Amino acid sequence: MKKGKVVLGVILGIAVAVGLYFVNQYWIAPATTIAAKSSGEFPQAPAFSLTSLSGGKVSLQDYRGKVVLLDFWATWCGPCRIEIPGFVELQRKYGSQGLAIIGVSMDDGPEPVRQFYTTFHMNYPVAMGTDSLGELYGGIMGLPTSFLIGRDGRIYAKHVGLTDASVFESEIKELLAAAPSHEVADFRPAGYTASQNIQVSTPAEVNSVIPGVDVSKLSPGELKEFEKVLAQGRCTCGCGFTVLKCRQVDSSCQVSLELARTAYAKFLKTHSG
Repeated sequence: MKKGKVVLGVILGIAVAVGLYFVNQYWIAPATTIAAKSSGEFPQAPAFSLTSLSGGKVSLQDYRGKVVLLDFWATWCGPCRIEIPGFVELQRKYGSQGLAIIGVSMDDGPEPVRQFYTTFHMNYPVAMGTDSLGELYGGIMGLPTSFLIGRDGRIYAKHVGLTDASVFESEIKELLAAAPSHEVADFRPAGYTASQNIQVSTPAEVNSVIPGVDVSKLSPGELKEFEKVLAQGRCTCGCGFTVLKCRQVDSSCQVSLELARTAYAKFLKTHSG
């Protein structure tokens, strides 16, 4: 009887250990680190220009040649508040070597951000973000969301959720060691790597009447015709809407986005020439 209990205890112990491993690996560990590879290349970070809390201009183009940590955050976000002291230390430690951290606050207004900036002695520029800027970077579904941009302007990693400062530091050091304008083709994120690629958009896609699809090549008549095509197909995400309606009410839906882009490619092919 004792032997049976011992064997059962060993089995349960192994099961618990395995369970804890996977919990740590996929939940407690940095929430998500997504490799920014797309067809063997890292995507270029979409350009933007904002006004910092101090009134200065924050333009991504001005940081070309530096390693940029672009952090979408908010004062009401607990994990964001935990990360920021680590960012302050990283900026202090690597700023002279070419690191530039940019904070993009998704708060409703600047007042709590100014107070937070002073309280936490933030040593890098912070600007108020917009939904359109978030859409340029694939849509900000949760906070914090941070992007690591290399000296060549490419996005090399995306971190969603609380991430240990050591993960950022490891990736920053690798990108700082790269020559300006050179792609770090063998870059690998330091944390857990998800399988999906980073999605970025262009201003034409963000501001389109069909969000996510650049229809600027279409004439007004062709646009109406294409809208009819999307209005005839159903989105398979479970919303019950047509593809057109789903894009208009939920621009973050990846299902309707893929359906709309596939339909657009076919539409252009049949209407070319």
